[in-house]
Amino acid sequence: MCGRYMFEPQASPEMQKIYELACQGGTPPKTGEVFPTDLTAVVINQQEKVSVTTMAWGFPGFNNGQSIINARAETLEQKPMFARPFQLQRAVYPTTGFFEWNKQKEKYWFNYSQQTQPLYLAGFYDYFEHRPQGIIITTTPNESVATVHNRMPLLLRKNQVSSWLKNLNFARQLLQQTAPALTAVLSSSKN
Repeated sequence: MCGRYMFEPQASPEMQKIYELACQGGTPPKTGEVFPTDLTAVVINQQEKVSVTTMAWGFPGFNNGQSIINARAETLEQKPMFARPFQLQRAVYPTTGFFEWNKQKEKYWFNYSQQTQPLYLAGFYDYFEHRPQGIIITTTPNESVATVHNRMPLLLRKNQVSSWLKNLNFARQLLQQTAPALTAVLSSSKN
């Protein structure tokens, strides 16, 4: 599962631009390490135009105070809670890397080897009490992640973002893809 990631506007001009666009809506997204339920920058398709907004990460869970933050790529269209928003309201989470923990509870940070390159995570969103809330899609890990964890986020290249947001057939095909190679760095923090 993907339970935390980094959003650092200062990492690159592209991330800074995404941050500025998200802030234009009046609610700045969380920067640094992003946790479930945080307000985060999200790229969406709004009236056939790719735009950036801010929304909470996670759907309300079945129990009070619970949050559902991930959906499995392999089964998301079989689940009523996920199928419609995936088909109609896909989203992209711009990040500067994500975290996974191994069985020894060691925390690893994953990104491309060129660390200034944004790492885009595939997701979707829905409305709860008239507010958008999003989910990150997870998939089978590639070789870079498999030694640490049995799931990883579904990754998008920059040139796939628009097609992911606007083209359902493209999005369905992407659910099957193998992610590009990443680098793993053991984090000093264990929480």
